[in-house]
Amino acid sequence: MKRSILTLSSLVVAALSVTMSSASAKDSMTAEEVAATLVPVTLASIDYPALAPLGKVPTPADNPTTPEKVELGKVLFFDGRLGGDTSTPCSACHNPALGWDFPSDLSLGYPGTVHWRNSQTIVNSGYYSKLFWAGSSKSLEGQAKSAAKGGVAGNGEDDLMEARLALVPEYVTAFNEIFGDNYPKVSNAWKAIGAFERTLVQTDTPLDNYLMGDQSALSKEQLRGNALFEGKASCIACHNGALASDEQYYNVGVPSNLRWETDPMAQITFRYELYAKGSTEKMYRHTKADPGVYFRGKRKEMKGKFRTPSLRYTKYTAPYMHNGTIATLADVIDFYDRGGIDAAGRTSTFDTKSDLIKPLGLTKEEKGDLLSFLDAFTGDRLLMDYPTIPEYKPLFTEKELKEATK
Repeated sequence: MKRSILTLSSLVVAALSVTMSSASAKDSMTAEEVAATLVPVTLASIDYPALAPLGKVPTPADNPTTPEKVELGKVLFFDGRLGGDTSTPCSACHNPALGWDFPSDLSLGYPGTVHWRNSQTIVNSGYYSKLFWAGSSKSLEGQAKSAAKGGVAGNGEDDLMEARLALVPEYVTAFNEIFGDNYPKVSNAWKAIGAFERTLVQTDTPLDNYLMGDQSALSKEQLRGNALFEGKASCIACHNGALASDEQYYNVGVPSNLRWETDPMAQITFRYELYAKGSTEKMYRHTKADPGVYFRGKRKEMKGKFRTPSLRYTKYTAPYMHNGTIATLADVIDFYDRGGIDAAGRTSTFDTKSDLIKPLGLTKEEKGDLLSFLDAFTGDRLLMDYPTIPEYKPLFTEKELKEATK
């Protein structure tokens, strides 16, 4: 049943089941049409969008998707030429075999550096309107550019990256045919990568299948977890809608990463980021935790807040939170059950912690049911073989060089 299963109380389920259309009519509905029928979830007198099946990925008008563009973007995604020393392609921090992210608390840094935030999966990233933990990019194209040029990420320079692409005949031909470039323009490389990343979607999770009408897609434990998600555990307050993210900013109590106290290179990166993003001297000298979205507006009430991540595909993306300080999804549940406090009794050092975060009083069985439900946001692994990276073509032969030097 399609519409009845989407509410989170048995009374609403029963009411909706009376008005359901025939099975054949439901089978013909799109995810967007199903989502439009859903009743908001009311929690503490506030209505939140119901969890919904994931529909078609939005595509920007200035970068329409074509098979040729996607194929070019796929190759570029794995090509280190789009970076500083060619060692950091997109796939370095978003490895297909490792959740399309990087399996460490802090992401892979440019050689000689350490990154300062946890790498997020790019599966379903095309649905976000805000990219990065602090929402600093508004599109996949902007995200690709920022990552490839970031000081502790790709560290690339436009002129060098374009020069490399121009020495690859396959790229010269592809950029000309797809974008009309006389030579490969790096701005169009970001468009190609964005087009490729919009194909990395997962719309056949157990949750999606259940919402689209397959009542057998969720187990009894997951159904109980669903009720907790939208009730006692209050997860729906931030993780709602088709993406399971409201894309708003919160301080949920995540403590600082202790590597900033014990790892000199991590501390150097942390201080570099504070300086580069415009901290005051006092803030630079005394800040002990990532200020998050504060750097977007420089208001004190923004300190320590980060954009709500989607729960989709999280099964393969441990560790969790913006600084990777929570190891497993079970630990995440324990963290929220304690009211945004980690196992060592630590919480955020900023005084902006959300009022939504408070002890939940979950039983061991309820935690198990909730964890089981979180699994429903993820389907099978999305794996991909690395493409063949085209080779450079010399500008001239050895014979031509000898002739020129006579």
